[in-house]
Amino acid sequence: MATANDHKLLFAASEVVPFAKTGGLADVAGSLPRALSRRGWQCAIVLPLYHSIRASKIPLTCTERTFTVPIGNRAVTGTLWQTTLPNSPVTVYLIEQPQYFERDEPTQGRGLYQFTLPGGQKRDYPDNCERFIFFSRALLEVLRLVDYWPDLLHVNDWQTGLTPVYLREVYRNQPGYEHLRTVFTIHNIAYQGQFWHWDMLLTGLDWQLFNYRQLEFYGQLNFLKAGIVFADLISTVSPTYAKEIQTPYFGCGLDGVLAERRDRLFGIVNGVDYSIWNPATDPHLAATYDVHTVAERKPLCKAALQRRYGLPERRTTPLLGMVARLVEQKGLDLVGKAADTLLQQDVQLVLLGEGEAAYHRMLLDLRSRFPDRVGVVFGFDEALAHQIEGGADLFLMPSQFEPAGLNQLYSLKYGTVPVVRATGGLTDTITDYNPRTAEAGTATGFSFVAYTPAALLRAVQRALELYRGAPERWLTLMRTGMLQDWSWDRIAAEYEKLYAMVMEPGL
Repeated sequence: MATANDHKLLFAASEVVPFAKTGGLADVAGSLPRALSRRGWQCAIVLPLYHSIRASKIPLTCTERTFTVPIGNRAVTGTLWQTTLPNSPVTVYLIEQPQYFERDEPTQGRGLYQFTLPGGQKRDYPDNCERFIFFSRALLEVLRLVDYWPDLLHVNDWQTGLTPVYLREVYRNQPGYEHLRTVFTIHNIAYQGQFWHWDMLLTGLDWQLFNYRQLEFYGQLNFLKAGIVFADLISTVSPTYAKEIQTPYFGCGLDGVLAERRDRLFGIVNGVDYSIWNPATDPHLAATYDVHTVAERKPLCKAALQRRYGLPERRTTPLLGMVARLVEQKGLDLVGKAADTLLQQDVQLVLLGEGEAAYHRMLLDLRSRFPDRVGVVFGFDEALAHQIEGGADLFLMPSQFEPAGLNQLYSLKYGTVPVVRATGGLTDTITDYNPRTAEAGTATGFSFVAYTPAALLRAVQRALELYRGAPERWLTLMRTGMLQDWSWDRIAAEYEKLYAMVMEPGL
């Protein structure tokens, strides 16, 4: 197996914590290279230089090295900037191209990939195809600019899907690129980067590649499919999700393509950075605690969270938490349909998130009808996300699908019992509480299978019965979760096995 100092890795993503984030991709991109570096790997990261990064307090250095990328019949220039991933020796390269990447401004409704219309609806930027054609090719240009020649290029999601294509079709015979291998990770197959077929002209690639076995997908150019077809190995973010996306229900039209490459498709669960997500050291909590002090000190966090949301401070009232993008995938429709029945009981529910206007309205309606039982905050608030994990008794993740999930892993560490739908990474990380698993001491939460409000309610009800009727068993369940190890150091070892495989001669 490839080990310390044997190989170099370049990790490329469109978002990386702490520089830019919209979802779990950023957490992986900021954590996995750091963990690999601790294990002796030489790592570097490439991402775009967004406005939010330039406006942050992160120190950046301009290398004054420039390059050009052909976009259609134009030559677009980029400049390379550099910094270091905090708390690591990992070099981070940032690709400056102001026209493409310096438009994000949350106060004006502009994100990394989308903008908000006056009515609250979100729309993709119309030039997203052009922006990430540029990025997919620019990150290959970075290698010769800085003379960093990795053995392995790990690219992520549709925004980098064309990189393996450019490597094979344009760069392969150029000095330094001959032996570079690629791993392409799918973080969420629902987001594919599909564009007008005439945008193929912008890529500069041979039109012969626009066929049903390579870049074409129902008449459109598909970046995600490109990465799947051209990468040496494909990974996704949990073993169950790797199986699910080979079926029509979860595959979003790409199930056949993935099934054809099933021998090169692997699932590895995401990890947690316990230097950030740890109730024993978390600066955002009203009181820190560990597995030994959780019974005495977690209630202090609960009381603070109830105050934050303007709810009555009731220590014995079960407090349910939810932190999620407010989109269909996250099971908000189940929550909405189950809420009236659930809230007739002595329970409280707090939510944090932003997303589709229909779910904003639904949650505002719930809060108006149950003002002493429902609290809602729209937007993203990192401190509040930590406080919900620290203060809630249960954490809801009734997802329609969930490639990996991170909040259930945070919840385990914080002694906040997860209630999840058994799908994707939630299946791989949460063991349902039942007589057998309780006796074996392996239970870590509650799960349900059917995507229905009734199934969600039954799972929550089972949790509430244990919480109210068997407090010692509940405490044991909390502590079992807190002792689980989903650290990135453990997960990085799994990636090392994958990297060793992709670098085998003759793959």
